[in-house]
Amino acid sequence: MSKRDYYAVLGLKKGASAEEIKKAYRSKAKELHPDRNADNPDAEAQFKEANEAYEVLKDAEKKAAYDRFGHAAFEGGMGGGPRPGGPGGNPDFASAFSDVFDDLFGDFMGGRQGGRQRAARGADLRYNLRVTLEEAYAGLQKTITVPTSVQCSSCDGSGAEGGAEPTACPTCSGMGKVRATQGFFTVERTCPTCSGLGQIIKNPCTSCGGNGRVSKERALSVNIPAGVETGTRIRLAGEGEAGMRGGPPGDLYIFIEVTPHKIFERDAGNLYCRVPVSMSAAALGGDIEVPTIDGGRSRVKIPEGSQSGRQMRLRGKGMPALRGGAAGDMFIELAVETPVNLTTRQKELLREFAALSEDNNPESKSFFSSVRNFWDSMKG
Repeated sequence: MSKRDYYAVLGLKKGASAEEIKKAYRSKAKELHPDRNADNPDAEAQFKEANEAYEVLKDAEKKAAYDRFGHAAFEGGMGGGPRPGGPGGNPDFASAFSDVFDDLFGDFMGGRQGGRQRAARGADLRYNLRVTLEEAYAGLQKTITVPTSVQCSSCDGSGAEGGAEPTACPTCSGMGKVRATQGFFTVERTCPTCSGLGQIIKNPCTSCGGNGRVSKERALSVNIPAGVETGTRIRLAGEGEAGMRGGPPGDLYIFIEVTPHKIFERDAGNLYCRVPVSMSAAALGGDIEVPTIDGGRSRVKIPEGSQSGRQMRLRGKGMPALRGGAAGDMFIELAVETPVNLTTRQKELLREFAALSEDNNPESKSFFSSVRNFWDSMKG
């Protein structure tokens, strides 16, 4: 499939200025970043496409070649360099995004520091937590055990034996990146010696092997608010994996799953309870007691002549709202139960009752009347 025009990828016209290119890429990078488009399977490919376009257009020499020859400037022998994004090119897409990141936040972080990367932030962690419907209703404080990486206590996270300071990397002179010239292109890559940190450790800590962190299980107390449902996400800032060599920790995300209940069925804030009633109770009416999610009981009046599927509402007896507001309702759905294993006497009474109840079943009478009309119309 042919490549799209790099200017079109960034939403620009040919001849755009360096500032316009940087501004357009910054907007595209935010819009297409895979972390913000988990439900879009094409986001990663579009993000890489925008990176590739920016890698060429941000460089004055590459841009001039592209403006003159288009994509052909980077194919087969035009200038002797590999095609960006193609076989053998091995572009460092992260460098394009880091340029924009440094532009956005460099002033707050003390400048770009010669291109050297900051100590790596720890990874975010995910923990799946199952709770019962009763726990989701009341909320709870729960202690969980999380396997993670924590800062090494022997070197205080520095990665050096005795807490000694790291030294500048001799390969990149502390820059974190190295450059190589290919034809008239200059390719910048992450330093392979220090992995972009700009520093090396001569005497690594024996406890952590120079990483500045060790594996450990931690017990954390988590507050589960009332009203959570399956899919609710709770973020614990700074409780994720420790960063490399003193870098900031990541976050811990707890995903809630509410287990199915034997009596109640949940729909958002409402609860549904299917209650079987005898045929005689449905015909004569009366009172029944039903359970509520808080462990209590509520008395419900069954109207005379109730049919299966009839619902009655108990206001405010559903689930609490997660972020405040009125609680949901509880719905009682009647299921009229046909008696089984009848005795001879019970059968006699039912036959006698059936003979006397021809006019007591209006729904059946209406249905079969419609059926007869349907058959008559088909004959006609």
